[in-house]
Formats: sequence, structure tokens, C-alpha cells
Amino acid sequence: MRSFVDITDIQNNTVSDIGPARLAVRWLDAGPPPSAGIIVAPYDGQEQEYELSLGQTFPVGSETWRFDDVSFDSADRWHVTVIRVDPDSPPWQPPPLTGKRVWLPIHLRPYGRLDEGQMQALEATLGRGLPVTYRQWLAENNGAQPVGDHCVPGLPFTLFEQRPLLGVHPQYPPFDLVHAEQQHRRRWLSDEYVVIAEPSGGLLAVKRNHPGYDSINFLPEAAMLGSGGPDTAAAMESRLMPIADDFYRFLGRLQPMTTPDGEAFPVTSPDSPAAQ
Repeated sequence: MRSFVDITDIQNNTVSDIGPARLAVRWLDAGPPPSAGIIVAPYDGQEQEYELSLGQTFPVGSETWRFDDVSFDSADRWHVTVIRVDPDSPPWQPPPLTGKRVWLPIHLRPYGRLDEGQMQALEATLGRGLPVTYRQWLAENNGAQPVGDHCVPGLPFTLFEQRPLLGVHPQYPPFDLVHAEQQHRRRWLSDEYVVIAEPSGGLLAVKRNHPGYDSINFLPEAAMLGSGGPDTAAAMESRLMPIADDFYRFLGRLQPMTTPDGEAFPVTSPDSPAAQ
């Protein structure tokens, strides 16, 4: 059975029917490069999921389809475009940026890798385990240094080379997770959280026991008043701003602070109309 369409958009939380199969997107990472888990559910076969980067192809029965584009109305509202391709189709070219797309290439320079022994030693020093997704990323990268200024549009913080995503760097405390635990987490947050970065404007923290997710949050510097300590943790946590449900979605929301044309990306207060 041949598809009755050659191109279709798959919106978040929806299914698209192309004839021989239904297509859905289980997850989407804005990248770079953008990647997605695309589910193919044939009417006469078994469901399959394909992990694809933008431009890669996947089978639908005897046909070949391509993950061709992704656009965002907001961080949580998006659509993925897939097209049917023939064997003699021209090579894929990246689509031009559109007004709807909010992802832009980010540049994070990892510090290396951590083996399982190093991860266990870190958790023993912290006195608790790390959430699964963030733990996986940390093992693969040991933190990361942004090349240029990066932010999540709408939130008043900036990551840059001197304020990176933290790792295991005891020789250089400002980049070290254990140092952040001692200097910041214990002062402002309960042990349900691990401080993963100290950007300008506040703290980034991951929640350890958020069911099924990592829960990345931002604590604004304006909320960090007084001497801190255990008695203030509950008050501080009420001021936390949720950013993403897991660490990879957080990376998908992270943006360079200039566009490809060199224009400044607006960084607004979360309470301002532009951030609503």
C-alpha cells in the first residue's frame, strides 16, 4: 500500500495517518542537531521507533521517509515535518531558518568523560544519587563550557565560558559540582536538589526525585536573600522556576544569545509580557 501523501507534519501529542502507517513523535530534542524519536505504526505490522537526527531517513514499509524539518511555536508546541523520498532524490539540505523556529545551534565544549567508578565516587561525596538522565549526560561530558553566551529566552540568566555547566573538577573549584554543593546548594536548597551550574543571575539545579523526569530549575539571584541555611530551603524552593522536564530538554531550550545574523536575542524577565 503506497502512502496517499508525500509530506506531513506531526504535531506534538498527535498522530499523523499517511496511509500504510500512522506516525508520531515520542520525543524531540532541539539539538543541535535536532533529533527525534519517530514512531512508525503500520496497520499491518509491528510498531517501530527510530532515533533520527534532522535529515536522516527511516523506512515505512517499502517506502523511505525523511525527518526533514522541525518548527516551534514555543518550547512545548512544535511540529516535525517528514517527507517521502525516492532513491533518486537529491541530497538533503538543511532548511532555512523560519520565523517560527526558535532553536538555534548551540556550542558546548565538553570536558571529557567520567567512568562508572568516578560517577559513584561523586555520588558518595554528594551523599546521594544523581537523576538518571542528568547522570548519563554528566558521564558522557563531565560538564561543558559554552562557546559564547547562552541563555533560555525569557529567563534572566546567562551561561558563558567562565560560568559553565559543572563537572568533576576538584582542581578548579568554580567549575566543580562538589564545590557548588558546599557553597550554594547547602545554603539555599534541600538535598532534593543538585546545583549543576552557577550562571550569572542565579543557580541552575536538577531535582533528584521528580517522578520519571530530572526537572531542571532556575533559582533567581533576587530570591537568594539573607544568610540562607536549612530553614530557608522551603522558601527558596517556592521561588524556583521550572525550565524543563529533563536535562536533554533543557539543552533543547538553551539558545545562543545572538542569532545567525548577529542580532541580539532578547532576554526578558519571566514576569514580563514578552515571556508569557
